[in-house]
Amino acid sequence: MNRTFFIEESGLPDLSQLMLATINALRALGGSAAIDELNDAITEREGVTEVEQSYLMPNGRDQRLAYYLAWARTFLKRGGALENSARGVWSLTEAGYAITDKVQTIAIYNKVNEEERERAKIRRQKQRSSSQEAVVSSDINSDEFNDDTVATSDWKQNLIECLLQIAPSAFERLAQRLLREAGFVKVEVRGKSGDGGIDGVGVLRVNLVSFQIYFQCKRWQGSVGAREIRDFRGALQGRADKGLFITTGTFTSQASDEATRDGAIAIDLIDGDRLCDLLKQFELGVQTTLVETVKVNSDWFGSI
Repeated sequence: MNRTFFIEESGLPDLSQLMLATINALRALGGSAAIDELNDAITEREGVTEVEQSYLMPNGRDQRLAYYLAWARTFLKRGGALENSARGVWSLTEAGYAITDKVQTIAIYNKVNEEERERAKIRRQKQRSSSQEAVVSSDINSDEFNDDTVATSDWKQNLIECLLQIAPSAFERLAQRLLREAGFVKVEVRGKSGDGGIDGVGVLRVNLVSFQIYFQCKRWQGSVGAREIRDFRGALQGRADKGLFITTGTFTSQASDEATRDGAIAIDLIDGDRLCDLLKQFELGVQTTLVETVKVNSDWFGSI
């Protein structure tokens, strides 16, 4: 299959082609998919290289491929071609199923951009009327298109920044604490890091069966590739039947494939996004504050 788009270290990819690739991948998956499943399908169908998957946005955190695929979903949703559930499952609408070529995705791209220009115009008018100085741009390169599917949650960005600042030994101890909170016992940190090395080991008890699981921790901003997974598996040979790889970054699709390769030691992967969710779940350095909303019922007072 010929490539329809390419991801480069800088510059904007062909968003209309990314939109079409998203439509085609969803169609091949039966019309719906979770984000990770959809992104993996697009990566495999397009033959996106590990180098392309390793490119990051200027903030040094977001993977360029995932970022622009999120843009593609946003444009398609605004164009009525996709819809998403509260559980993060994206699906084709009747209009989405009808899209078969780039001409149709270009039409959606232009339509949404025109809508955004109008919104920016209204914002500028409001700001002028209140004597506020502002610069507003509807250009996609400005990264100011506000949509929940594109913007990474602020708390996760702040958490990842904190994790990148702590010492490697502290990150290993954090992984140790997390595994204990998740139900592991006899969790030990070996204190030896490095590619292919083992940072720690723990025992997971499931009913009457126990599994000894070795883990590796990497505080990375970029993507962990298949080579790192192979190196880690090599260190596991003769020691364990399963491994766990924890990173603050992301995993390439090739790394995910390597982790579950048939006939090899299985390795579970925890990327930065899931790590944040787990730390929040077990309240490790993350607190959730519920905001109380008080509403005054004026009709009730009027009825006295």
